Amino acid sequence: MLTENQNYPASALYVTATPIGNFSDITIRALHVLALVDRIAAEDTRHTAQLLARYKIARPLLALHKHNECKAAQRIVDFLHMGERIAYVSDAGTPGISDPGARLVDAVRSERLQVIPIPGASAITAALSVTGNWASTFTFAGFLPTKPKQRTAQLQVLASREEALVFCEAPHRALQTVSALADTFGPSRRILIGREMTKLHESLHQCILSEGKEWLAMDPNRLRGEFILIVEGAATSMQRISHQHDAILIACLDEVPLRTAVKLAVTLTGVSHSKIYSRALELKKDKSSPRKHD
Repeated sequence: MLTENQNYPASALYVTATPIGNFSDITIRALHVLALVDRIAAEDTRHTAQLLARYKIARPLLALHKHNECKAAQRIVDFLHMGERIAYVSDAGTPGISDPGARLVDAVRSERLQVIPIPGASAITAALSVTGNWASTFTFAGFLPTKPKQRTAQLQVLASREEALVFCEAPHRALQTVSALADTFGPSRRILIGREMTKLHESLHQCILSEGKEWLAMDPNRLRGEFILIVEGAATSMQRISHQHDAILIACLDEVPLRTAVKLAVTLTGVSHSKIYSRALELKKDKSSPRKHD
């Protein structure tokens, strides 16, 4: 049974998720907290004022963004020591994830004050929920460096990761980033391109990397809005064996018993015995399975 946590202590920072586009995605709990706190720190006070006006909430606003985060964090700590409740919201979604807020959280915790998350909308989890089984595990990589050499270097570090990779991107860099992903990771990995999540012109397109750049370039409207890019991880070690060494293993299995075939394949490929043996069993099973004929 769902229960309402009624305990909202004073001298606490409430890190509050807000909608990523559709105002209706705000949670009932977030509205309760925003109306309860003594003041609201916001990445952009003008943007937050529109959200508060929609729900008829009037609270003092304090700007906290990437250019003043350290100074503003100290002001918030001072207010918290005075017994205030303060909410922090970024422009959209969950603060502290590719948004300001992380330094604020550190500053508040360093003073042994409470930090309480108020969960809600997230473009990352929204996109992952419609990606499919190939993204069941993932690493959030955030925004890539803007300079090509630094971007390529970071992608090369990530290239061997077997879990899906989640990137954020601005509209004016989306085309270059998808092209760099294809160049570094190869053409055949799957990608989900999420654009303008929850907004009026939201679009979701899944393809392979070699097709991603072409799809974006086909229509200038596809290069508008904020992007979430989810890219399939590198092939697992077993998949790499099947792709690179099947021909050798199949040839051995056709000529000699399984154990001898495995021993020969291990010698020829340098792959571990356990992996080659498991793959050999798969190949023999596939070969012995009855096949339907047209």
